[in-house]
Amino acid sequence: MPIDPHAAIEITALRWVPEGAQGLGKDLRVRWALEEAGLNYKVRLIGGERPSGYLQDQPFNQVPCLRDDTVRIFESGAILQYIGEKSDELLPADPQTRYSAIQWTYAALSSVEPFVQFRSLLNNVFAGEEWAEPAKPTIEHFARLRLQQLSDRLGDKQWLEGDRFTIGDLMMVTVLRIAQRSGQLADYPGLAAYVKLGEARPAFRRALSDQLAVFAANQPQPEGAAA
Repeated sequence: MPIDPHAAIEITALRWVPEGAQGLGKDLRVRWALEEAGLNYKVRLIGGERPSGYLQDQPFNQVPCLRDDTVRIFESGAILQYIGEKSDELLPADPQTRYSAIQWTYAALSSVEPFVQFRSLLNNVFAGEEWAEPAKPTIEHFARLRLQQLSDRLGDKQWLEGDRFTIGDLMMVTVLRIAQRSGQLADYPGLAAYVKLGEARPAFRRALSDQLAVFAANQPQPEGAAA
């Protein structure tokens, strides 16, 4: 859906990030969820210099945050649960199915993301640090362990809990995209196919297109370029 500048729901997102991080920003999770839920929203873009008072919304100075007429919240997991509660598309009414979706959201953030993200960072952001190379075997071990466990649980199912896409799948796919970009899914074809299935959803494509359009529009000019 088109982003509505008059929508009640507002999220924050970064105006620009380096190319290697584009498409992985955590506001993508929220954009995607809002698209799946069919909810209008607007985006407040911020840069390296955070707006005055931003720490009141996000004490760790990160994105995304969400605000509407009811709440002001941060952390993508909490935001996804809030959006899910507004839409049967993302959180089923049945308690077991509902909390299975919520548990997978937490699992993606707590049991999978820390290992695959840090493993990715060792090859780029931290590559020049003395401790990076010695740390790789340990982080590699735990990242592969979590990916194998997840692959075993997913098996040949379409989504984590069968044929129903939920916020748990949305969060897990965005986490696995970090692993995919850094080559960590090469030995896990089932997980790679799962990511591809998530990326094929029209709501994901709209969310990604909107995020990348912002980065393209705010690409920094090279030093010395004409204003």
